[in-house]
Amino acid sequence: MPTRLVPKTVSVLKEGYGLSRLKADTIAGLTVAIVALPLSMAIAIACGVSPDRGLYAAIIGGFFVSLFGGSRHQIGGPAGAFIVLVAASVERHGVDGLMLAVILSGLIMIAAGYLRLGAYIRFIPYPVTVGFTAGIAIIIFASQLSAILGLDLPEKEPGPFADKIAYLARFVGTTNVAALAIAIGTIALIIALRKVRPGWPGMLIAVAVATLAATLLNLPVETIGSQFGGLPRGLQAPAVPTLSLEKVISVLPDAFAFALLGSIESLLSAVVADGMTGRRHRSNMELIGQGIANIASGLFGGISVTGTIARTATNVRAGATSPFSGMLHALFLLVFMLVAAPLARFIPLAALSGVLAVVAWSMVEKPAIRALFRSSRGDAVILTVTLLLVVFRDLTEGIVAGFALGAVLFIDRMGRNVAVSPYDDYNAKSEHPIVNTDPDTIVYRISGAFFFGAASTVGSVLDRIADRAKNFVLDLSDVSYMDSSAANVLESTVRRARARNVRVFLTGVAPPVKAILVAHHIDEDHVTYSADLDAAAALIAAGADRADENH
Repeated sequence: MPTRLVPKTVSVLKEGYGLSRLKADTIAGLTVAIVALPLSMAIAIACGVSPDRGLYAAIIGGFFVSLFGGSRHQIGGPAGAFIVLVAASVERHGVDGLMLAVILSGLIMIAAGYLRLGAYIRFIPYPVTVGFTAGIAIIIFASQLSAILGLDLPEKEPGPFADKIAYLARFVGTTNVAALAIAIGTIALIIALRKVRPGWPGMLIAVAVATLAATLLNLPVETIGSQFGGLPRGLQAPAVPTLSLEKVISVLPDAFAFALLGSIESLLSAVVADGMTGRRHRSNMELIGQGIANIASGLFGGISVTGTIARTATNVRAGATSPFSGMLHALFLLVFMLVAAPLARFIPLAALSGVLAVVAWSMVEKPAIRALFRSSRGDAVILTVTLLLVVFRDLTEGIVAGFALGAVLFIDRMGRNVAVSPYDDYNAKSEHPIVNTDPDTIVYRISGAFFFGAASTVGSVLDRIADRAKNFVLDLSDVSYMDSSAANVLESTVRRARARNVRVFLTGVAPPVKAILVAHHIDEDHVTYSADLDAAAALIAAGADRADENH
């Protein structure tokens, strides 16, 4: 098995794993578990499922992400980015359909890892990731408005953002002041603790204080107990969802969406961990680990799992040394669930909504947005289009459209960097220079990546100059890459030149570029290849001497 498909746990054990590292990983795992406990329940509730399904994902999924993943410090579990997709899947297919989609997404991610597709995730443009993350944050916050305000809604609120806001606005008059106070108090306490005591588990403390206040003051607010009947004291038995070809086909689009978003989120999180630690993750192994984790999570009734940037960063800052901290974090969550399940029923939903409101605000990369708007109009357009499509249309549409815009912008920028210029400025570099003042010889050079984005522009220039002399020398020493579109343009230029009895010389051609040219019939029978301009000059001079002798 190639090294890049070996889990990091194996590498750690080969290095030697002692008691000192176990102690550090235990402290880090406990720290992350304290952060993950309220967050996992809040995310599950926002997804439209019971809070225990978030804990199942964090416990089962989180354990397998660390056991089989390709990162030393990755923490897996439910993520806020999935709220939109999971909620929509539950609405369309029910909880059983969601479990099937989660399992299928795991299979897709495993296949992507074995096909070595992990490295290609990095080609998603940065403005796209910033835009869809900000869009998801807006949707998450909007999804929590009814719980934050404690609105009395006669029916389920609409899913689409615009319809949701319009619907909620109609019932603002039913705001529950107690719920609003709980939510605002939770948000304020989390923010205050981040500034005054950044090392403390602010979210857990805020939820605990809100729960205590709501219970002692007997506030009329919805709680986990009143909404869901509390948490089970342990894991449920693994079960395979109902399977049928029709069901698989119906949930497959959701599974692909889960796999795409999970791959992006987990690999971005792994990159963040690499930047903090100086380590390097194995992207394809990470996808396989995430796939296994999602299959296990779905079998145990958990929602989608991915690498989580905030919890991973917390793990690194807490002193984690290996994937064992992630596995220990999952075990600590299981202990919390076994011990504290009866107390969880008193947690106000408004407090968990306050937690998610803070998460949504933290997801928006404010410095990155400011930098993108200042640095490039094109990047700003990509970010804006992605964000708007995610908010008002669909997450997948936003990513696809943003990626397409990014690709077009890249092609345009690269095309502008390709230049066709006379060689006058470079004559001094040649021992025997070919001068363009010679009426029988024209020398031009192409610089940059010669590809379809610049092919038509370069072709029009070449066609204007290729038939103006007896010898046309084209220097390709600065062409690092050429595709078939560019080769086709060059073939047309050569054909036009030969029809007018113009001899074509190609100099400095790199072997990969020459292979493309020969495949397009630009071979020794049609052009003369030379190592450099000096060699071309000698060939032209020799041809001129033979012509004089014949006369």
